[in-house]
Amino acid sequence: MAGAAATPPAMMRAVQYDACGGGAAGLKHVEVPVPSAKKNEVLLKLEAATINPVDWKIQKGMLRPLLPRRLPFIPVTDVAGVVAGVGPGVNDFAVGDQVVAMLNSMNGGGLAEYAVAAANLTVKRTPNVSAAEGAGLPIAAGTALQALRSIGAKFDGTGEPLNVLVTAASGGVGLYAVQLAKLANLHVTATCGARNAELVRGLGADEVLDYRTPEGAAMRSPSGRRYDGVVHCTVGVGWPAFEPLMAPRGKVIDITPNFSAMLTSALHAVTLRRKRLVPLLLSPNKADLEFLVGLVGEGKLRTVVDSRFPLGDAAKAWQKSIDGHATGKIVVEMEG
Repeated sequence: MAGAAATPPAMMRAVQYDACGGGAAGLKHVEVPVPSAKKNEVLLKLEAATINPVDWKIQKGMLRPLLPRRLPFIPVTDVAGVVAGVGPGVNDFAVGDQVVAMLNSMNGGGLAEYAVAAANLTVKRTPNVSAAEGAGLPIAAGTALQALRSIGAKFDGTGEPLNVLVTAASGGVGLYAVQLAKLANLHVTATCGARNAELVRGLGADEVLDYRTPEGAAMRSPSGRRYDGVVHCTVGVGWPAFEPLMAPRGKVIDITPNFSAMLTSALHAVTLRRKRLVPLLLSPNKADLEFLVGLVGEGKLRTVVDSRFPLGDAAKAWQKSIDGHATGKIVVEMEG
């Protein structure tokens, strides 16, 4: 039985922005009413949230007119905390349950002391999965998992021993992709900066290339293997660079596709190309999140934390994400 929790207060601390643009300086600390859980929702007392590049891209206006849906907007979707209340129709959660959740991207809400999450994108975590570890998972690990499945990776022991390349392997998605690929028994070549080579190798990469060297920039496997798939986590490298490196039916899964990548992908689809560029947009679902949280609980998957900031320093965390080159996840913690 879950433990009891105090009744939520009427007001809470939060960080929001009132207009698109402005970067970290555009974030404002406010006191706003604690939201209430509606049908099929849970109210969470947040302990940790993680910032993803999509969060500041929304603020920058790069996803307009879709997001942000309204202003002012409390950003961030990837959170972990404790259930503080349940709405009608919720039978799987009780007050006091420790959970990980992905908030609705239309509503955001993660940079706050409380947030409302859909029950179907909330999963329980065991006590050995910390809030920071759990909050790192929804977008970054979810994207890595779906990218690898798109390549053909299987996690039940029945998959083929595919060869994969992970670009920007020391970033938020890349570090999960390396670990998940090894859990699927794939051969992993990874690119990253020299300072993170040992970390990436320690998480399972079979070959690590320094992207700043000619060999790393070429992305060719030192063993001469052709890639059955690429989890492409960086920008500025297009299809022509990958095509000669791919196996006959190889797929490049682009997690940050630009307009050119979308056109290339469409062309490949209509011409029935065997080698293909495939843009990936995360499709959040409870089953994947449960799988990932379970792996962390079993010690098979690790969330690498780059840095931690209290909610009062959320602007510093925001700026660190904008600056790039974080090694792993940037965490905002609500206590303190």
